[in-house]
Amino acid sequence: MPAQTRTRSTRASRSQERPALSERLDALARDLHWTWNSAAIRVFAAIDPRLWEATNHNPISTMQRARAERLAALDNDGPFLELLDEAERRRAEYRRARPWFPSVHTGADRRLLVAYFSSEYAVHESMPQYAGGLGVLAGDHLKSASDLGVPLVAVGLLYRCGYYEQQLAPDGSTRVLYPHYDFEREWPIVDTGKHVRVPIGGRTVHARVWRLQVGRVPLYLLDADIPANRPADRRLTHHLYGAAAEYKIQQQALLGIGGNRALEALGIRPTVYHLNEGHAAFVALDRLRQLRKSGKSADAALKAVRRSTVFTTHTPVPAGHDRFEPKLLLRHLAPAVAESGLAREPFLALGREAPRDEKEWFCMTLLALRSSAHCNGVSKLHGEVSRKMWQRACGAARAADVPIRSVTNGIHPQTWLAPEIEPLYARYLQPRWNAARPEFDCWQRVERIPAPALWQARRRLRARLVHFVRERLAQQILARSGPVDELLAVYETFDEEALTIGFARRFATYKRAPLIFRDARRLAAILGDPKRPVQLVFAGKAHPADRGGQAFAQLVYRNARRDGLRGRVALIENYDMHVGRLLTSGCDVWLNNPLRPMEASGTSGMKPPLHGGINCSILDGWWPESFNRRNGWAIGDGRELKTPAAQDRYDAGCIYDLLEREVVPAFYDRGRDGVPRRWVRLMRESMRTVCGPFSAYRMLGEYVRDYYLPAHRGRAPE
Repeated sequence: MPAQTRTRSTRASRSQERPALSERLDALARDLHWTWNSAAIRVFAAIDPRLWEATNHNPISTMQRARAERLAALDNDGPFLELLDEAERRRAEYRRARPWFPSVHTGADRRLLVAYFSSEYAVHESMPQYAGGLGVLAGDHLKSASDLGVPLVAVGLLYRCGYYEQQLAPDGSTRVLYPHYDFEREWPIVDTGKHVRVPIGGRTVHARVWRLQVGRVPLYLLDADIPANRPADRRLTHHLYGAAAEYKIQQQALLGIGGNRALEALGIRPTVYHLNEGHAAFVALDRLRQLRKSGKSADAALKAVRRSTVFTTHTPVPAGHDRFEPKLLLRHLAPAVAESGLAREPFLALGREAPRDEKEWFCMTLLALRSSAHCNGVSKLHGEVSRKMWQRACGAARAADVPIRSVTNGIHPQTWLAPEIEPLYARYLQPRWNAARPEFDCWQRVERIPAPALWQARRRLRARLVHFVRERLAQQILARSGPVDELLAVYETFDEEALTIGFARRFATYKRAPLIFRDARRLAAILGDPKRPVQLVFAGKAHPADRGGQAFAQLVYRNARRDGLRGRVALIENYDMHVGRLLTSGCDVWLNNPLRPMEASGTSGMKPPLHGGINCSILDGWWPESFNRRNGWAIGDGRELKTPAAQDRYDAGCIYDLLEREVVPAFYDRGRDGVPRRWVRLMRESMRTVCGPFSAYRMLGEYVRDYYLPAHRGRAPE
């Protein structure tokens, strides 16, 4: 039989044995495991690359908008079908594999079931249900729980308008846009058929319960935008983090009380409740209602709630914790408080630093702390800061006696790893270089990767970033009707071979995004050296009501356009997971300069080392746990000066000194083969000391061992 005939026969046979192409693609898209299955991502991108970009990498939208002729052609495209086979094979193997948790835990511990509550989840950029680091951590927590097989269900709210889309006006000010997402049609979301009722004020707010499948983990989201509600209540799940106190109270009641009732309606009975920040603290009220209903006294019910609740606090400054005026709070929560069996004053006392001070505002973090026996900060330093912050509220003689420990955050490696570098690791870091186990660390093998190969991978990723920066800047100029000469200049912006420094995170003022511009003349000399050029790329959003953060974004924008810096500095608008992945994989150096000790942990700096990137950071958050003088640079020595101006002056000076004396010389010190050996040593040490120790697999392992299982067993922390 001729080869061509044989091929047609094989394809015909395959089409008879398997579902239609559209069914196969839809099945792959419905499980969000595809978001960390690089073969699946390539499948969806290949359907129509332009549509893939236009839909912000949404596979369902891409398939819906693709031309019928294109889909028909793909059904006979051998390489495409082979790639689809590979994506399906990986998903099937993932489902069949016995993950870590059930393989190492037996007996009663196997009955663990964690209910994880968070106000935001960053699972993928095509589903913008997140504002920043808290949501990114939550998304990585879910994916890592799926990989490890940790029994976990997640609960949150479904935001019709998400956080917001950011556009920069011609003067650099922020335009806040709220799109309306048609998630029923364009997201892989399932209506569970369940509805819940939440008593808020003198009325009942109804919510529909939806489900997203994140690998092995179901994510349940509550939607109040349904006909049963009055218009004001339908808006409760429109926006993430509204500014008004009344909106926050009602939204957090929906998350905590409604979220717990959603689990009840679904017949899910968790043994442990994990509150990711204080927004979901009202879950304690509804759990008290359940336990009182079963016959427990108020005291016994509260003890039972505490024993089985884990609370993670993320905020290192008092002003960052939600506090509500007592009368306003009771106006909305009185019915739920009555159902819990608590009297009003004992309830309010749970949220006060001084329980008997009737004028003190109610703090959600205190409610979470007092209804949880297992509490933690998100880095060792943040644990220390939190113990000092809540010492008075806990009535502790010493800060060390405050029952707040720490689990340092980590990242989900496969979410943030650039697919382009996977073949390099598959070749040199075997066996099982991407295994999902808390203790597994393939990164100790990085010496196996030849320096030229590692450096070449770094150059490719930087070139990809430079191409992205040019394209995105061009789009931004067109969107604001910018001049033609500015548009033409974009394509000469940035150099694929120049040292590239990145800064991408939420533009809160304490993160000090514009700090490096403090001495613009000195910075221009560093960036503009013709023999050793340097370039900076920024991205970030501020809260819609954070005028200070938006002013910082405007300051970065203006500096990017000033003489001496133009063409060497870029600000990418509408920061999201996609932008974050490109910057963390493409930048050589990751800059982090928060006002110490205001960075609870930070996870952005954990991502560049996956690609040989190196951190240059203030000794804040997670960095003091990693920095060893051989894996990156510390800005300053950890000193905390008396005034913000003095601190800015000192820290900015340290950044310039590091760039001039250490960073730039190491990058441009090349051997005869063009490889910067000293720089590659830094890359390897960065990879070895960050990638394994700061993965979410290690983080989940700690939660299971030190928090989830003790809470499941009903034991107080030691």
